[in-house]
Amino acid sequence: MAKCLSGLLVIISIFVCCQQRAVAQGEAIAGRTITGTVYFIGGRSPGRSLSFRLNINRISTPDEVNQLNSALKSGGQDELLKVLSKMRAGRVDIGNGVGIPANVIIGSAGEDGRTKLTVIYERNVRFGELRYGARSADYRFGYAELFVGRGSGEGMLIPAARIRLRDGNTWEVEDFGTFPARLMGLQLRGRGKNDISQLLNRGDWQSSFYPACYTPVVL
Repeated sequence: MAKCLSGLLVIISIFVCCQQRAVAQGEAIAGRTITGTVYFIGGRSPGRSLSFRLNINRISTPDEVNQLNSALKSGGQDELLKVLSKMRAGRVDIGNGVGIPANVIIGSAGEDGRTKLTVIYERNVRFGELRYGARSADYRFGYAELFVGRGSGEGMLIPAARIRLRDGNTWEVEDFGTFPARLMGLQLRGRGKNDISQLLNRGDWQSSFYPACYTPVVL
């Protein structure tokens, strides 16, 4: 992760590829749960920590990712939200709230034999944001990256994000705040249909969605 200076927003580039070799994606982690802690670095509650839980019902398919990319191309963020809101892959719980649907959960092979999960969900926009036309109302998504599978996992969370398309197949996820929140102490619980390491070794664990790198950009 690049070091971000005060006053910068984090832009995350995501490359969407049209690969179809995804036959084993859901076998390893469907039905499993990830628990941990989210630590907020900036925003309204800097230094605050809350419990984090991701219930994984299934892994999103390459066809669903292609649908989302097509929606973003044709109608921008509004069309993307319309298509994404009809999908369900799991549930995200932060703190003691009731949680919200995790619309998209995408799995790919991470570093050191771990599994990388990319989660995108429709966030709950408060009534006051809409009524008073707050700038945050344009940030309709939540976005998270989790690295799990060997020991204690880690990741990052953007509670309010805006998504744009560049160059046809590149997504940019813009954080409303200055710093993403950190996900720490992530533990993968329960059992899937197969062991993750076995699926990765088989070579057919392929994702159609490849998050790239964090790049600080002045907006």
